[in-house]
Amino acid sequence: MSKSDIALIGLGVMGENLVLNMESKGFHVSVYNRSTLKVDLFINGRAADKNISGAYSLEELIEQLKRPRKVMLMVKAGRPVDDLIDALIPLLDEGDIIIDGGNSLCQDTMRRTDHVENMGVHYMGMGISGGEEGALNGPALMPGGSEEAWDLVKDIFQTISARVEMGEPTCQLLSPGGSGHFVKMVHNGIEYGDMQLIAEAYHLMKDMIGLNNEEIHQAFLEWNKTELASYLIEITADIFAYKEADGSYLIDNILDSAGQKGTGAWSASTALDEAVPLTLITEAVYSRFLSALKEERVAASQVLEGPDLGCHGEKDEMLADLKHALFASKIISYAQGFALLKAGAEKYGWTLNYGEIALNWRSGCIIRSSFLEAINQAYEKNPNLANLMLDDYFKEKLHEAQTAWRRILAAAIVHGITTPAMSSALNYYDGYRTERLPANLIQALRDYFGAHTYERNDRPRGEFFHTEWTEGTAAGVCPLPK
Repeated sequence: MSKSDIALIGLGVMGENLVLNMESKGFHVSVYNRSTLKVDLFINGRAADKNISGAYSLEELIEQLKRPRKVMLMVKAGRPVDDLIDALIPLLDEGDIIIDGGNSLCQDTMRRTDHVENMGVHYMGMGISGGEEGALNGPALMPGGSEEAWDLVKDIFQTISARVEMGEPTCQLLSPGGSGHFVKMVHNGIEYGDMQLIAEAYHLMKDMIGLNNEEIHQAFLEWNKTELASYLIEITADIFAYKEADGSYLIDNILDSAGQKGTGAWSASTALDEAVPLTLITEAVYSRFLSALKEERVAASQVLEGPDLGCHGEKDEMLADLKHALFASKIISYAQGFALLKAGAEKYGWTLNYGEIALNWRSGCIIRSSFLEAINQAYEKNPNLANLMLDDYFKEKLHEAQTAWRRILAAAIVHGITTPAMSSALNYYDGYRTERLPANLIQALRDYFGAHTYERNDRPRGEFFHTEWTEGTAAGVCPLPK
């Protein structure tokens, strides 16, 4: 039997679909799963009569591969990845490669890269987006690793990835180390933000503007023909059209408690570590936590009063305002996400092409949208753009939207409807554009109770001062060394 081009370990739905994608593009694939029953079911089911070989031990799997051997892991992040690496290393030779296609923490990927490559084996962290459909038909791939490692697998992964309009694969080497998993983490953070913003728009449509499910379906259909066009808007329209056998809308029968797998929380935690104000995405994570408190919320709804809900205004006008608010908030979500990418690149010494990242997200991934082309163009014009909001296109869009944005959020507050992500987006915009914030008082308070010092706006940056506040005026002020 001929040797396989690549092996994949982990036959979950994503793993199976990636294997079928590879095979459909002409690659011979070997598969293994810790539960070998899954190997039997796959080989005799979806993989029947295809150029896919099953293995029932790691030794058998490695024996089936062409050299240099290429092994892709599609297993749960964390300890399972480390355990598999430890089991594989004795079976591999110098020049072979391991690719982690799961949602691993980038710091884990950097640690594993050092460990594995010290053994003479190449290692890559590969972010994958697109869900089950993308894995089968063409995902967006975010590879991080060395040029030498990339050369070994480039043909396979660029062949199976999605394509943008001009035919380019949504799969380009990002930078070394954990860059692929870092970019995927930020992608997922933006995805959290996008979904929360859409959910807030739905909440406002239903409980403030007074639309029914069919009207909400029609609104999202129309929005998907505008600058809001995206995969998430498209499938939201589908969701509001779906009815059960009894004629009821399925959306109304789904419990309002959202789950999460951790990548959004990783984005928020990383932003805290790197002092990046990732406010919208962090609020999206917190909103899922709050939604999980279902029983507490039900009890609180019986005792905590709010204003009377209902439609107070012209529906079409309010819907137009909401469209502007959603688009402006989406700009903020991406501006914050790309700011986190920039911070990661600076910390770890990566060279990230932000325009290319946006382009690679145009097809195959969950956050794919026409909006990303404008981001690509912004970074093509200015690769050193400090913040996406400062690009001419986005600056103008925010200016156009802000009156409607403020109007819809003011109405939401009056009606007692929670809009944490949309509101935090506007607060970030207002904070970023404000020349003088009240943080001078915070510094004065910190210096008063803890002698933490402060800088002065009438002296050069880097000079620090402390005041003995109970002693009075300038006599208590002294410059401190840098």
